[in-house]
Amino acid sequence: MKIYLIAGEPSGDLLGSRFMRAMKAKHPDVQFVGVGGESMERAGLQSLFDISDLAVMGLAEVVPSIPKILGLIKKTVADVEKQKPDVVMTIDSWSFGARVQKLIRRKKLGIPQVHYVAPQVWAWKKKRAKTMYKYVDLLLTLLPQEPKYFTPYKLEAVCVGHPVIESRVIHGDALSFRKKYNIADYRTIVSVLPGSRHNEVALLLPVFIESMRQLSAKNPDLHFVIPTVKTVAERVKNMCADIDLPITIVETEEDRYNAFKASSAAIAASGTVALELAIVDVPHIIGYKVSPLTGWLAKKFLHIQFVNLSNIILGREIIPELLQERCCVSNICLYTQGLLKHDDWYDKQMDGFKKVRSLLGMGEQTPSERACDIVCRLIEKNRK
Repeated sequence: MKIYLIAGEPSGDLLGSRFMRAMKAKHPDVQFVGVGGESMERAGLQSLFDISDLAVMGLAEVVPSIPKILGLIKKTVADVEKQKPDVVMTIDSWSFGARVQKLIRRKKLGIPQVHYVAPQVWAWKKKRAKTMYKYVDLLLTLLPQEPKYFTPYKLEAVCVGHPVIESRVIHGDALSFRKKYNIADYRTIVSVLPGSRHNEVALLLPVFIESMRQLSAKNPDLHFVIPTVKTVAERVKNMCADIDLPITIVETEEDRYNAFKASSAAIAASGTVALELAIVDVPHIIGYKVSPLTGWLAKKFLHIQFVNLSNIILGREIIPELLQERCCVSNICLYTQGLLKHDDWYDKQMDGFKKVRSLLGMGEQTPSERACDIVCRLIEKNRK
């Protein structure tokens, strides 16, 4: 069995590597070809080209790169023709994947075509849902409510689950974290996550720091942990340098997950990290700000009720979403104080987290294993 994988960015590369390992466990003789990054190469893929060539952001950078990107699309399609795989699967990055899949379809090669990770048509560009069936035979989604946006338009779509349930967050160790950073047992740990982008940290961390000050004044036993990432670590450290509060800043994935396990509550920017907190039962609030112009554009073009994935999955608000002007010190302190006292929001979250884990399929097969089984069935069906 030969599988052609195409991942154009780091998130897809990680998903692709997990898929490869799961497939090898089920079918040791499987062969992988295609396009991927470091994670997929470590799993055994020799990439057709370096995917960093596709990592172009901003209009000024994209326009000069168009000829090169078009050349990489043609190169990929030519390689698919040469390799004659049993299936072609693009992963995430639909803007690149769609162009590859369209050209493959035009050539009528008779190869099953799959895309892994649904475009977020429930948030914007809803018209995409009506046309995807022309270019792929199967769509694998991460969230349980996503297939309903595609199945009315002749496309088979199956939810395999979110990759967060395959992350090491579930293996966090609270005791080793307290021991490593010498945090006494009587201290109540609160994780503070101001985001992984510079603009997020610049807008959110000052508000979060003042919230930490006021929470600490009312709760002297609090100890704050700020898990950060390499891209913004120095900025976070500089902004926290002169703060007279018990703060521990950590940078590794292991420390991040151990901190979550040790936390009684969290204050977080929006994103996948909030789903990680839900998976390990850490009650939390979401605080998020963007520039006024970006906020106005988001309201105009994004058609969503919630921004937090737990709220989106459940279709109701269990995580307080403090956005734009609501992302202020008084609100953050009010909700966080309530969670620490196990108020109604706390009870709502503990009940909701169980449902989120169930809907994502936690405790059964992993999303990668489910994806493998579904792709294998498609291959077998095509061979008959």
